[in-house]
Amino acid sequence: MSSLSRELVFLILQFLDEEKFKETVHKLEQESGFFFNMKHFEDQVQAGEWDEVERYLCGFTKVEDNRYSMKIFFEIRKQKYLEALDRQDRAKAVEILVKDLKVFSSFNEELFKEITQLLTLDNFRQNEQLSKYGDTKSARNIMLVELKKLIEANPLFRDKLSFPSFKSSRLRTLINQSLNWQHQLCKNPRPNPDIKTLFTDHSCNPTSNGARPPPPTNNPLVGPIPKAGQFPPIGAHGPFQPVVSPSPGAIAGWMSSNSPSLPHPSMAAGPPGFVQPSSAVGFLKHPRTPTGMTGMDYQSADSDHLMKRIRTGQSDEVSFAGVAHTPNVYSQDDLTKTVVRTLNQGSNVMSMDFHPQQQTILLVGTNVGDISLWEVGSRERLAHKPFKVWDISAASMPLQNALLNDAAISVNRCVWGPDGLMLGVAFSKHIVHLYTYNPTGELRQHLEIDAHVGGVNDIAFAHPNKQLCIVTCGDDKMIKVWDVVAGRKQYTFEGHEAPVYSVCPHHKESIQFIFSTAIDGKIKAWLYDYLGSRVDYDAPGNWCTMMAYSADGTRLFSCGTSKEGESHLVEWNESEGAIKRTYSGFRKRSLGVVQFDTTRNRFLAAGDEFQIKFWDMDNMNMLTTVDADGGLPASPRLRFNKEGSLLAVTTSDNGIKILANSDGVRLLRMLEGRAMDKNRCPSEPISSKVQRQMYLLPLLQLWNALIGVHLLSLSAVLEP
Repeated sequence: MSSLSRELVFLILQFLDEEKFKETVHKLEQESGFFFNMKHFEDQVQAGEWDEVERYLCGFTKVEDNRYSMKIFFEIRKQKYLEALDRQDRAKAVEILVKDLKVFSSFNEELFKEITQLLTLDNFRQNEQLSKYGDTKSARNIMLVELKKLIEANPLFRDKLSFPSFKSSRLRTLINQSLNWQHQLCKNPRPNPDIKTLFTDHSCNPTSNGARPPPPTNNPLVGPIPKAGQFPPIGAHGPFQPVVSPSPGAIAGWMSSNSPSLPHPSMAAGPPGFVQPSSAVGFLKHPRTPTGMTGMDYQSADSDHLMKRIRTGQSDEVSFAGVAHTPNVYSQDDLTKTVVRTLNQGSNVMSMDFHPQQQTILLVGTNVGDISLWEVGSRERLAHKPFKVWDISAASMPLQNALLNDAAISVNRCVWGPDGLMLGVAFSKHIVHLYTYNPTGELRQHLEIDAHVGGVNDIAFAHPNKQLCIVTCGDDKMIKVWDVVAGRKQYTFEGHEAPVYSVCPHHKESIQFIFSTAIDGKIKAWLYDYLGSRVDYDAPGNWCTMMAYSADGTRLFSCGTSKEGESHLVEWNESEGAIKRTYSGFRKRSLGVVQFDTTRNRFLAAGDEFQIKFWDMDNMNMLTTVDADGGLPASPRLRFNKEGSLLAVTTSDNGIKILANSDGVRLLRMLEGRAMDKNRCPSEPISSKVQRQMYLLPLLQLWNALIGVHLLSLSAVLEP
């Protein structure tokens, strides 16, 4: 549910409470799951209304959701059982035991047996552990203390235990403001206009008080509204709050500069905006205007500048950052089409990533859980790490049980950190590994994190609050953020209703955020806070989808495949949350989830139909296809290096092919020449990397000057 819809529910809850519709209030709390009314819960528990207690709880959690939820339901049903025994109602106790408590036997069979044995006692207080059980009232109060602790600790109740703070009768105030604004469109606003219904917009008498467009001075976007036509208070339960004429700045903060007469977006058709920055709190909120481009009160110079750019309205040929771009002009030499290397990994490759500085270092993860580092220039495998749990004693019981039941584990994603000094690996069972890396190719274990229950489907590096972190997502429907120093959890984002398939952290100027996609096709966006998702939108295909930005961070793309095999590669208009361009050329029934990558702010590539397909970012029609001399699987995985000169693609025989453009060919030839020179010379007496760097850097600079190719990133290979 969108953020505005959520806020509307709170307004309705406040209205119902003020109108004394108590039962309806609690029914809406339960059905929406937005606010857990602890006072109502306590009253029901103390009254022993056990059916209502469970019914209310089920709006927020189920028995099997997590260990906190399980404990909550167990304590309630145990109390219900003991009270039946205390009343000597054996039939009811047996019913509770069979219907309500039996579910817990699979988790703790001994405990269930002990509870069952209470039926054989004349007084269950004969059991040593229940000897201090008092009367029913005191027992319920003691249980309530424990339940409150469990609820407060349960992550599913986070941000649901306190009602948002806003003024009383807020819904009435908004309606009154709307009616006054509508009346200002009349030619001759009257002091006390008649109000007959809220079901339709207010209209003036056409014979004497015809409607007119508001003059510029009365436009609510540029100045305050006169109060000449204020509606009288409406309703038998008290007046509306006085209408406060908005200031120009405040109005501009939440309304577009166009089409003031269009309906409110919650009623009008149109997608929510993906990226609508204003402040760290308002950023990525659903649109409050018909155009979907909105701001709030400006909080910083960065967000102010960004918001001004969004409200100007951009053509299809202008990027989000406000920088005009012309259609790409390309040559065949720009595309990575030439097969220059073949690597034999030995097992099915699941994920690849090139080093951000060392352009020929490739990180690879496989379906048997191992990772490798390849120097694709020399075809040398620099490192190989088979999967193992580093500290089994610290592993959670669910992880230990998962490995005990099925020892097979796969790499779901492996990625380099932004500076190339660290890499992260997400596995198909619970954990992530972080390694540190030095330019010699050595990998050292850094952190092992038991991150999710089930598979960890994606991992990415991010810089919230200028601190390097990793973002993970998993089968448990959660997104989590961890610091990379000690592995402490910084944030947990909940709201997806299906396993989270991928995450895409990004930033616009000073505002950091995360896009996430789930296997039900839902796209959400999160700021680094606990206020929930700012976007709830459907990806094309409604299944497995990944998102990625262009190299300069100004253009957003997604690629996904539906359960029926229909693939969709699109570019998004972030400011409107709408699809800007859909790229054509996919097989009608893809034989797997299509993978894609972007490069050079110019090209898109995707693996489909046993080949690699290329697109110009500015053209929906496919440029060309490459079969890499054959041997590719139906939906090969692929990855560009950061310069876009090399492209790694998986093969059907557990290998990797490296394709290059003209720059990539020159890069590899230079590396080959350097290796040949090294082989001709006697073994090097100098072991210092610094001295080698001093010797080789001038040669690199000279080579760069001669061929006119940007090779600065290659010098990172020689750093100590």
